[in-house]
Order: sequence, then structure tokens, then C-alpha cells
Amino acid sequence: MPSKILPPPLKPGDLLRVIAPSGALREFKAFGRSVEIWRSRGYRVEITPQIDDQCGYLAGTDENRRHQLAAAWQDPDCRGILCAKGGFGSTRILEDWNWPNLGLPKWLIGFSDITALLWSLYTAGISGVHAPVLTTLADEPDWSIERLFNLVEGCPLAPLKGCGWGNGAVNGTLLPGNLTVATHLLGTPILPHLDGVILALEDVTEAPYRIDRMLTQWRLSGALSQVCGIALGGFTRCEAPPTVPSFSIEEVLRDRLGDLNIPIVSNLPFGHDSPNAALPVGVKATLDGDAGILAIAHQH
Repeated sequence: MPSKILPPPLKPGDLLRVIAPSGALREFKAFGRSVEIWRSRGYRVEITPQIDDQCGYLAGTDENRRHQLAAAWQDPDCRGILCAKGGFGSTRILEDWNWPNLGLPKWLIGFSDITALLWSLYTAGISGVHAPVLTTLADEPDWSIERLFNLVEGCPLAPLKGCGWGNGAVNGTLLPGNLTVATHLLGTPILPHLDGVILALEDVTEAPYRIDRMLTQWRLSGALSQVCGIALGGFTRCEAPPTVPSFSIEEVLRDRLGDLNIPIVSNLPFGHDSPNAALPVGVKATLDGDAGILAIAHQH
């Protein structure tokens, strides 16, 4: 699979636009602190006027949120798009959506529900960033914030260390995302080709049986037979209530993935609960199931 187009490295002074393509914004303090982190780095950050729109659990109507994305994407002065938060809603605006063909691609930054936008952009040939949204960035440790800036500013990324399950090392194309959102892309045109992909998955507040159900769907769909490695981030707050008979989340992951005979590394520091190490989408990476390391090839 060819490498995806990486947008040009960002530099202080560049214009970034903030949009809310998913759930309604409620965490205004955390949002403000995160915007300030980008501004303190020297970036011009422009917040869409519709940022606090609400339409049920969505940050405005589908038409409104689609317009926010299109306006930011087509703004010739804008170099990057910062997503305000996750939640739910980005898949709704991808119905009948085509990424406008631009001479100069721009960075799209987010995670959780933003997985759908990142994977859709990946199928269009452009690399985005699976990284904290503006309701979570301010709670990240310094090294994680610095890693995000390193990624978008064209500096090398340190390898991430987790728990290796064996089966050697593999080189592949990194495809990070949220398991729940990604599962609901199976069978849709948004799901990228998975041949030669290192799938990097995380999730939060999903009971073990729900994780089991999703991974079983991946198995039955045949999708897991295409990937060459799996990197597992945080599966936090995924415990069953103590009164309910259950497997642990670790047992479910081992049961559903452990027989694939591909390199797997778990407990990597990315996901919903800090730290959420930034990961580029669609770039070359190495996953070492023996050493428990995910290493990103330097892009610039």
C-alpha cells in the first residue's frame, strides 16, 4: 500500500481552524485551556462561530457541521483543522461526502468519534492525526503535548512501549482509531483497505461483552484476516460491574485476538484516558510483538 500524502509541516504563525463535527460541546473550560496551548505555541487559532450550537446530542444540524468541515477544508489560508470534541455525529456528515480536491492538503487532528473523518480522509489519500481533541488536550502530560507538536511540525516521533504478545515484528501502514467507531464503519465505503495495515485500536466505557461482540464482528467479517499487526491502546473503564459474571477486558482481548498469529502489542499509551500519544494515520510503522514496541517511520 503506498504511503499517504502528509500535509506540509506546521509552523508557528500558521492558521488553524476549530470545528465541532460531532457531539455538542459541554466542556468549555477544558476546551479553552486546550485552545490556549495551541496559541501559546504561536499558532493563530480561529474558532467557528457555531462551536456551541446544539441539536440534541449533536453540535448542530448535519448540514451545519458538514458546512463547518467544508469551509475549513477549502479555506486557502487554513493549514490545519482542530476538532473540538468527539461524542457522536461525524459519520452522519460523511453520507454523500467527498473531500474537495485541494492543491495543498491540511492537517486534521482528533480521535474518538473523529476516527470516521480520519479514516475517510485516509481513503482519499491524505494522512491525518489520531490525537487529543480540544476537550482533552489540556489534561495530557507534557511529553504527549510535545509529541503532537513534533508530529505536525515534522520532527521524529519516539517509539511507544507496551506489552508484546510475540509473533515477531512487522512493517505496515498504521491505521489508528476507536474500536466502536471503526466497527460501525465495517461494510461501508468509509472503511479503508486493510491489506498490510497495522490496526491501532482503543476504547473507553465499553463492557467486556461489548468489546467481545465488536471483535467477533471483525472476525466474522474477514477484516482481521487482512491486517498484519494490531496495536492496542487503552481500554479504560471497560470493567463489568462486580455483581455481573464477566471476563476481564484483558481476557476478552486475548481470547478474540490471540489466535491471529500476527504481532500484537497491548497497553500502549494512547486512548481516551491520558496519556493519548499522537499517532499519524496511513504512514509506515513497525510493530514488534516480541519487544512490545510501536515505532513510526520518520516522514519528513
